[in-house]
Amino acid sequence: MIFNSLIKPKDELTILTEDVTLAEALKVLEDSGYRCVPVLDPSKKMFRGNIYKMHIYRHKSRGGDMSLPVTSLLKNSTKFISINADFYNVFFTIRDLPYITVLDSHNNFYGILTHNSLLKLLAEAWNVNNGRYVLNVHLSDERGELAQTTKEITRFCQIANVISLDPDDQDGKQVLFTLPANVDRDRVTKIVKRLQKKGFTVTEVEDLHHSNV
Repeated sequence: MIFNSLIKPKDELTILTEDVTLAEALKVLEDSGYRCVPVLDPSKKMFRGNIYKMHIYRHKSRGGDMSLPVTSLLKNSTKFISINADFYNVFFTIRDLPYITVLDSHNNFYGILTHNSLLKLLAEAWNVNNGRYVLNVHLSDERGELAQTTKEITRFCQIANVISLDPDDQDGKQVLFTLPANVDRDRVTKIVKRLQKKGFTVTEVEDLHHSNV
């Protein structure tokens, strides 16, 4: 389920209704500075799609009728998620959009979830504020390797966060271990040596507050 704190609710948004013209929509977009905004039905409950500034400009440059309703250039009418959607679906739905529309449990327009909100969530997951060093460790797909790596690291300190990446061009996976802010470089060196002794490859040690070490 999506955290409500990540969603920008309807009453904080610039929105249009489907009965406005392209000329009116363009003025709203230019005044607001947004490249696109949601379009709703006159009751402001049902999501109809998004209107993009670039599409109106293109229409206008080709001598198009600007008195046409905004619905003539709507996009993304089927691009929306439920407020109860899981994060897996959210990431795959939003990837090509500036934001994704969120519907409530009654399929009414609730608000939007922006790329910036997701990036902020990922930054928090990375634990930048509470962490210092990040160990990038290459693991194979053998059973128990993640548990063993975690055990070796926690011999020296707690782990603030773990993120697992699975690049297409590599065998196995890259696991990023964020260590707490109170861990100094000497302890990091000891952790790296311990992991290498146990046969694990530490591909990078990143200092979140400075350059790589």
